[in-house]
Order: sequence, then C-alpha cells, then structure tokens
Amino acid sequence: MGDSHVRAVLRLHLADGVGAVTYLRLVKAFGSAEAVLAAGPAEWLRVPHIGEKIVAAISAITDKDVDDELAVAERAGARVLTQESVEYPLSLKHIDDPPAVLYVRGSLRESDAVSLGVVGSRRCTHYGLEQAQRFGELLGQAGLTLISGGARGIDTAAHRGALQAGGRTVAVMGCGLCTHFPPENGEFFESIVRDGRGALLSELPMRTAVLAGNFPTRNRIISGLSLGVLIVEAARRSGSLITAREAAEQGKTVFAIPGRVDSPTSQGANDLIRNGAILTQGLDDVLEHLGPVGQSLTDAKAAEPTLPFAPANMDATEQRIWDALAAAPRTLDELVRATNLETARATAAMTMLVIKGAVKQQPGNLFARKTSK
Repeated sequence: MGDSHVRAVLRLHLADGVGAVTYLRLVKAFGSAEAVLAAGPAEWLRVPHIGEKIVAAISAITDKDVDDELAVAERAGARVLTQESVEYPLSLKHIDDPPAVLYVRGSLRESDAVSLGVVGSRRCTHYGLEQAQRFGELLGQAGLTLISGGARGIDTAAHRGALQAGGRTVAVMGCGLCTHFPPENGEFFESIVRDGRGALLSELPMRTAVLAGNFPTRNRIISGLSLGVLIVEAARRSGSLITAREAAEQGKTVFAIPGRVDSPTSQGANDLIRNGAILTQGLDDVLEHLGPVGQSLTDAKAAEPTLPFAPANMDATEQRIWDALAAAPRTLDELVRATNLETARATAAMTMLVIKGAVKQQPGNLFARKTSK
C-alpha cells in the first residue's frame, strides 16, 4: 500500500522521537527518506543529535506498522502528503521545521495560500466570540481562507464565521484525524469535509490521542499556512500567544484586536499591541498590511457595492447612535442633540461601536458608519 517514497517517510515519521526537526536532520544528512533507511543504524548514529534511543525507535518500525497507518488513513478518508506531494502547501515548505507528513481530510486549493490565521482563547468572553465570528465573516467575504485550530471558543467561532460568509476554512488539529476534538465539533468538522469548504489537517499519526503537549507544536502550522495571524482574545498565558510568536519568527504579520483593559482574557492581546502587533478593528486594518495580496483584495473590495456593517447585539444606546448616523457622518455633539442622550452615555456607546468596527472617526471629529462588503 502506498508508493515507496511515502512508505519510507512514514517509517521515519512513525518512530517515537522523530519529529519534524529530527526528520529534517536525517534527510539533510542522507539526501532522502529512502537513503536514510538504506544507510542503516550505524550511519544514523553519525548524524549530530541522533542517539541510540532514536535509532532504536526507527529500527522498531516495521512494514506492518506502515501498512496499518495507511489503511487507517484510507478508511478515514485521509490523504497522506509528504513534502514532495503536489498538494503539500508551498508556504509550509519555507518554515524552519516543516511537517514531514500532513494528513488531510477535505480539499486543499492553491487559493488557500491567500489566508489568515485567527486564534484566541478557549475560555473567552461574549465580546471575543462576537469578534471572532465577525472577522471570520469579513475574511471569508474578502476571499481569504481562514486558518485556525478547531478549538473551543475563538477558533470555532472564527471557522463558523468564515463558512457562514461563503468562504473557506482549514482546521489544524492537535490530534490524529481519527479523533474529533473537541468532540462537540464532530459534526461541524465533518461538514467542512463533506461540503467541500476546506480541510482538516494534522501532522500527527492517525490514531494519536488528545495530548496537551501536541497543541503548541501544531501552532507553527497555523502560522506557517497563513500570510499573517490575528489574535482575537488571549490571556497572558494563552496558547494563542505561541502562535503569535511562531508567526513573528516566520516573518509573518501579527494582528490583534484590542480588548477591555480590565479583562484578564484580553491582557495578552493588548500586550501584543503594545509590543508592535497591528491594532485591528476591521478588515481594512488587515488588508493594509498584507502587501500586494492585500492591495489586490482591497481593489476587488472597492469594486463591489458597499453596505453598512451593523454589529450584532447592539444595546439600546448603541442602536440609537447607529440609527442617528444613517443619513450622514456627525460629530459627537450633533449625535447628543439628535439622540437626546447624555454626553457620557453617548461617548461610551460610540467607543463601543468603534471597538466593534462598526463606526470610524473621520477628520473634523466626525463619526461615520463603516461599510462591509
């Protein structure tokens, strides 16, 4: 089962302790996975950082182990990609530690290279969920494939937003593709595959269980697949910050949505902004920093008719401000007079509408509705 190259790569990949870095060391030393296996244990030990434990692990993998892995993948409808596979994403080949193997369920397209990673806390606020879904929709409408980790909270909201907008999404899993995690997302994950709206990816062998240590390493794949990474909501010790760090090390742009200054779930994202991440309130903030790709999407966006972006779940005060901006931009004083609101209440509501990306401030202290495509 499987061609000789895929089998050779799997013989190495399935061995305990042979991760992406060790695999790369061996292949660089001998030229190919096939050449590594042909060289044998004595030669493997000559490679720096390859010790007896790794040699024993590689030697323990049999043809039956490879047959079993390929059979499990086939039953699950997963394809096994190596770095030489045509379908293997080109962007991943350029990171320092590209996965030796990618297991894929669903569809990968060349257009998925135009993508943005969106990640955030599992334990998030309503505001975080609202913004994750909103940005998922904006990115999907703009033609960017949304890359995330399929986790509870921000990740899932962003995936769903992209699909609801008619876009595509890729979920990079921290377990083997025989497992749905979180389990409540099982039907959602299946719909991505079934409807041809994206893919589920993992570098981990098919039957790998859910282990906390696997999630940080998958974050480099999320950032590696993406032109940039947007952090929606993250505490100071959030795993999302690992993705941000990976993106920065890979030379990708890091974006962050500002959150409440007194919310622990926003401290990590706010710290990123203070340290140089792009403060992000709307789609334009993203496209502006994506170079020629962003300019191309901006030009396409400008050619489409515009509609006002109405945020979900506005409170009564925000709705009054929003309605008062329907005819034309206004100053805050004009809004106070038009709505009969106290200045403090109007100011607070306007601040929230700006944070939600629904209103923008123009020269002359004018406020106007933002538009979405």
